[in-house]
Amino acid sequence: MVFLCCMAIAQSNAQPKNNPPKETPPPPKEEKPAAGSRVLNPDQNVVTENAVTIKGQRVPYRATTGTIPVWDEDGKVIAGVFYTYYERSDVKDKAARPLVISFNGGPGSASVWMHIAYTGPRLLNIDDEGYPVQPYGYKENPYSILDVADIVYVDPVNTGFSRIIDKNVPATKFFGTRADIKYLGEWINTFVNRNNRWASPKYLIGESYGTTRVSGLALELQNAHWMYLNGVILVSPTDLDIERDGPVSGANRLPYFAATAWFHKKLESSLQQKDLTNMLPEVEEFTVNELLPALAKGGFLEESKKKALAAKVARYSGISEEVVLRNNLVLPIDLFWKELMRDKGFTVGRLDSRYLGVDRSDGGNSPDFNAELTSWLHSFTPPINMYLRDELKYKTDLKYNMFGSVYPWDRTQDRTGENLRQAMAQNPWLKVMIQSGYYDGACDYFNAKYSMWNIDPSGKLKNRLSFVGYRSGHMMYLRKADLETSNEDVRKFIKASLPQAGQPAKY
Repeated sequence: MVFLCCMAIAQSNAQPKNNPPKETPPPPKEEKPAAGSRVLNPDQNVVTENAVTIKGQRVPYRATTGTIPVWDEDGKVIAGVFYTYYERSDVKDKAARPLVISFNGGPGSASVWMHIAYTGPRLLNIDDEGYPVQPYGYKENPYSILDVADIVYVDPVNTGFSRIIDKNVPATKFFGTRADIKYLGEWINTFVNRNNRWASPKYLIGESYGTTRVSGLALELQNAHWMYLNGVILVSPTDLDIERDGPVSGANRLPYFAATAWFHKKLESSLQQKDLTNMLPEVEEFTVNELLPALAKGGFLEESKKKALAAKVARYSGISEEVVLRNNLVLPIDLFWKELMRDKGFTVGRLDSRYLGVDRSDGGNSPDFNAELTSWLHSFTPPINMYLRDELKYKTDLKYNMFGSVYPWDRTQDRTGENLRQAMAQNPWLKVMIQSGYYDGACDYFNAKYSMWNIDPSGKLKNRLSFVGYRSGHMMYLRKADLETSNEDVRKFIKASLPQAGQPAKY
């Protein structure tokens, strides 16, 4: 998840290497972590066996929970990366078995969110709309994708239980777009070697900043590790460093505003009575064909035209025409979160605008806090700590960092949208699916569509790019109805991106 920003954070092009990869140390014997210490063992694991019923079928699986080291160029261990690996245990031949490598975002967030709320075999206790309930706990996930793919959830350095081991190593080794992609590419190589998964079809799934991460990794794995993917899934994607400054940035917010206003019943009746997905195309057409060209004229836009457009922006956003004009047709997003429900005494959430907050004062131009984030931390923190220690038997006194300190984060060499395009161009098998919630105000659905349209300006790759929208926010899977459909969309994507036996990867 992205909690601090949703700017695109990209990398420079990875260059192919001609030197052979370093020899990877053999995997350790299973060694259970010891409680009573807050010092991480960077190379250990614990294995448990369990099962889950998915779509009426009992699926047995093996869960490996532990750490794999990060080495420097001289083979010295400098960090330990924590992971949880689920493999279906009744499948003997892994050659045709897909492997999904899962990352969340932040960039300082653990992979807890998709782990116990989306694709994994266990699901935290929440209500059908995603709000906290007590008693805390978890249950089987009947919609998990473990029936069709094995999954590994990866916590980057300083998130989850992952830690830097060598305190003399500079933070720049890990905390930056390019550094993050480089060491995680090496880590994935080690994981694949240790678990004998070179033959498996491979997929990356990332959420929020995780989409920046996996877009860069798609090219890094190809160019630096000669590892080619079948698919990349972008959940609530960042901007991926695709240019949208100026009028584009201002205009692109409006469809999200309209979706949120529709949800809170703040639109006029002719729009409100339409279904959401029947209403939004009208707003999208206005955004691209009228609002964007008008904003390009800036202060030279005719006054009569400006007033006419303000009336339409007000109609679609649920914000008064006076406020729209005061802001020159471009509503600041913080102001929208504060203004939409001001008359009711509420603010709306940033990452999921279905959530309501209560501020100290109804005045002001931005909310006091992110209403959805406090709710999610309330929901997730007890279950992940219970689950890892009780069911997966990972006993440790280390604190599980839902968010870890990864700052300052080096945002230079930002080219992940272009990295993903290059990876697709170089690999005819590689397909990309985008999943977005209509009520996500941080990484909004229309900007996700814009990224999809502009990843490849030539249009030659568009038949391998797809978009799916859901009636929830940043973590669309928290809503039970979307949990089922979003997992099924991932399942279909995986099946559709598996080539026929003997089918060549060529244009």
